[in-house]
Amino acid sequence: MTDNTSGSFVAREAELGEIASVTAAAARGRGGAMLVLGDAGIGKSTLIGEAASRLDGWQVLRAGGVEFESELPYSALHQLCAPVLDHRAGLPVPQRSALDAVFGLHAGVRPTPMLVGLAVLGLLSAVGRRRPVFCAVDDVQWIDAGSRLVLAFVAARVAVEPVAMVFAARDAASVSELGRLPALTLTGLSDSEALTLLRYRAPFGHEAAIVQRILAEAAGNPLALVEFARDAGPFGLPGDAGHRAVEHRFVSRFLRLPAPTRSVLALAAAEPTGDLVLLRRAMAIQGLDAVDLTAAEDSGLLVAGPRVHFRHPLARSAVYLSTGAGARRQAHASLAAGTDVDVDPDRRAWHQANAITGPDEETAAELERSAGRAQRRGGLAAVAAFLERAARLTPGRSRQARRLLAAARARLGSGAPSAARELVDEAERLQPDPVDRRAARLLRATIEYHVARSIPATIALIEAADGVGPDEVRETYLEAFASLMFSVDEPGRLRRLALHIRERVPQRQPPRPADLLLQALVEQNLRPVDEAMPLMRRTVDAFRDHARTSDADPWWMERACVLSVDLGDSDAMEEIADRQVDLARAQGAYAILPHALRFQAAARTIVGRFADAQVCIIEARAVDEAAGTSNLVGSDLMLAAWSGDVDRYREIREKLRGWVGVNFTALHYAESVLCNGSGDHQAALDALLLVRDQHRRGAYAVTAFHHELVEAAAYLGRPEEAKESADWIGDVARVNPNAWTTGAHLLACALLDPGLGAQDHYRAAISRFAGSRMRVHYARARLLYGQWLRRVGRRAEARVELRAAHELLSTIGARGFAGRAARELDAIGEPTLTDDADPLAGLTARELLVARKVASGAGTKEVAALLFVSPRTIDAHLRNLYRKLGITSRRQLRELLR
Repeated sequence: MTDNTSGSFVAREAELGEIASVTAAAARGRGGAMLVLGDAGIGKSTLIGEAASRLDGWQVLRAGGVEFESELPYSALHQLCAPVLDHRAGLPVPQRSALDAVFGLHAGVRPTPMLVGLAVLGLLSAVGRRRPVFCAVDDVQWIDAGSRLVLAFVAARVAVEPVAMVFAARDAASVSELGRLPALTLTGLSDSEALTLLRYRAPFGHEAAIVQRILAEAAGNPLALVEFARDAGPFGLPGDAGHRAVEHRFVSRFLRLPAPTRSVLALAAAEPTGDLVLLRRAMAIQGLDAVDLTAAEDSGLLVAGPRVHFRHPLARSAVYLSTGAGARRQAHASLAAGTDVDVDPDRRAWHQANAITGPDEETAAELERSAGRAQRRGGLAAVAAFLERAARLTPGRSRQARRLLAAARARLGSGAPSAARELVDEAERLQPDPVDRRAARLLRATIEYHVARSIPATIALIEAADGVGPDEVRETYLEAFASLMFSVDEPGRLRRLALHIRERVPQRQPPRPADLLLQALVEQNLRPVDEAMPLMRRTVDAFRDHARTSDADPWWMERACVLSVDLGDSDAMEEIADRQVDLARAQGAYAILPHALRFQAAARTIVGRFADAQVCIIEARAVDEAAGTSNLVGSDLMLAAWSGDVDRYREIREKLRGWVGVNFTALHYAESVLCNGSGDHQAALDALLLVRDQHRRGAYAVTAFHHELVEAAAYLGRPEEAKESADWIGDVARVNPNAWTTGAHLLACALLDPGLGAQDHYRAAISRFAGSRMRVHYARARLLYGQWLRRVGRRAEARVELRAAHELLSTIGARGFAGRAARELDAIGEPTLTDDADPLAGLTARELLVARKVASGAGTKEVAALLFVSPRTIDAHLRNLYRKLGITSRRQLRELLR
């Protein structure tokens, strides 16, 4: 193998073979990625370079991290993708816009790392259609956070692409995003390999004693061997050869060079993008010319090809750090002057910031503008870096504190709460004015809330919000209040908080939907249901109208969905849930999307669209997997309960043990549905009475559980337990009459009517549900009516109702309730035939999602975007599911699922 560092040869054929296995698979369209680990100078870059040199006809893309440039947004991605950026033309519009935004080609909606990752995956896939792609990313521990997240995302999804990716880093701990990749750890050379390297590097020979000392000092590190051999003279090694830090060798060589050559190297070290045109401009500003650049190349430290790079990252850092502070500032000043402010204002501002030492408000303001541009590109880590640097250059303590707090917010948003906390500490040490002091206290509480999500953290957040102006903390109160609504906590706390918010936060005129939502949640917990419902109705209507606008904000829509459930408005519930998902997808709001999908799943479960709900849940899992996040699985639990899937229900319930912030009401509601479905009404009632008891003590219980309580209590012959819930349903139906609320009230009346008058209530309820989208409730109403008819001896009529209920419940997938209907039919001599042969049972979750999306008319690229994979991956899923289902076309798939 040719050593790019030394021009010598070292046999690492076994390691090359491991990389070659990845590239060979990629050549066959079965791409992959691997991580090469090892100490500085151990040969990672050389190994990857040799592997790349053996790839004929491949597109080789390279990028590398630089320690002191690690927070410039997407800088590594620029290096990697710039040569193939023209291939973005064929990408879907959202992905193409994301690349345009991060590369500064035009302004647009701020992209998230996931959307950028999907775009880069599409870009590499497009290149791969012409020839295989080899991506080499060196010093991953130093590349910017945004690029690292994107590249980790892509690396996990190239399994069906002609793309090989090899990353190099010093240790796995510094690149946790890539921790799942297979790793190749390089160790030092053996003595025989080290001697081979020395023979190639120093063919004139050294004395045996000197060679032995070089071997001992280098300890098998190839770069150390090369540098020690270069510096060794006829009488031995230089005096500091005992130092194992190879940087000393580079420093010594650098300091022995003429001043003009050192100046060229300092400029190159300060500008890691390798832009030769910019380097020449900066050289001209310092009065340097081509002769000086040639001398820098001749030093063996620098390579000036199409792009400028150092022969080893240690050489760059050695040059940069050993350059005097004044010379470094001069280098950055020259680079700032040579950078086109219209083409790259952010890099110009960064160089300018490194060219000065004292306060400079003009530069600080320019860095703040750079932070704004970085935010539009989605680089929150870069936003924080620009703002931190701006704060350091800010003359006034008050403004400095304000910029530090802004940087802390960006750090929190980028997922670095510890760094955010340190910035808040620093801002508070500046003794800011009272307004910023209160803002710092609130930000600190917000950090703790996002870390812990506990009741104490929520209470602390509320207390911190009390010191800030009410208009600035409405949404803070809203988030805190909403998080406490379904928790089991100190009796009366929620009511006291509602009273406090009502007194503390004046009504905004005109109110936004979020303002109405806060008011509605407060009044819902302070007033009787019939008095709170008009404001709840107004809030849901406001969100519904807002959702239809072109600039709608998806935040808080799921809370409006919960209100629509309380109102029994299934139309609003599904419309808002669907719109939130559409908006989150379109805006790339992947922090919201999994939650939105799970609310959509819950909404579809409620109306009886179980198959659609399952698709939503599978997609939500795909988003979580892509983002590397975990979310509560309440909608999964609800679907399992309604489906009567006891094993799945228990599995999910076990996963929820120990989760902070689990929705207490939702857990027991799901339990009651499962138990009522199986006919275990006692267990259902026990769970529901526990929720109602908490409701009386100050926790909020949603309306949806009241019908389950009435049914369970009625079947156990305990009507007194059902009366309160029946009255609740009646209040809701009276103030907000619709198919769901009035149908539920009529069913409650039927269940609690001891006489023959129940028949009219049952028939009226069935009629109300029949004209709505609530088909699972319609089916249950017919089941309940059929059971009543059997009990009063009207077997022929019971048979009609029970068979209709059984068929519809089976079609929906409500196996527990369908089983109840089957048992009732069996009791009157009408056994049911069950067909458990589900043609989709053999599909994986991903294949099921692909099948349903494709059958609904979605294209390959659209489904690929939903699952955060490439279109080639979707084609592979389609081939697999076609084989499993015994079909060959999308038309057959649509017919099968229909």
